[in-house]
Amino acid sequence: MTQELVELRHSLLEGRYDDALVLVDELEGMGKQAILRNIESFLVRLLVHLIKNQVEQRLTHSWLVSISDSILQISKLNLKDNQTSHYIKASDWDTYLEDALEEAILPASLEALEGRLKPNPLAIRIDRIALLTSAEQLLHLT
Repeated sequence: MTQELVELRHSLLEGRYDDALVLVDELEGMGKQAILRNIESFLVRLLVHLIKNQVEQRLTHSWLVSISDSILQISKLNLKDNQTSHYIKASDWDTYLEDALEEAILPASLEALEGRLKPNPLAIRIDRIALLTSAEQLLHLT
C-alpha cells in the first residue's frame, strides 16, 4: 500500500488525475479486502466456538466471551464509515458464513473434545444448518 500512496502523490503532483483516480480505486479495493479478511477471521472464530458448543453440549465462560467479542467486532467492521451501509450486504452473508464454516472445521477439530475428532469425522458430526442458523441469529441477520 505504501507504494500505491507514493504513486498517488506523484500522479497528483504531476497533474495525472486519471492515473490518480485509478490508484484511489485500487487503494479502496485493498482497504475493503482487508476489512473483509478481518470479518472472515472473526466469523471463523465465532463458528469454532459454536461448533465446540454443539459437539460438547456445553458453553464455557471463555467461549461465551469469544463469541460475544466476535459478534461485536463483526458488527463494527462491517459498518462502513458513512454509518448507513455495510461491506457485506444481507444477500451475501450466506456465502461468507458457509465459507467460514468450512474454515472453522479444522481448528474446531483441534479444540473440541480435546482434539479427539479429526476434521472429517467432525464435519460429519456437526449439524451445519443449526450452526449457520445460530450464527445468523447471533449476528442479527434473520
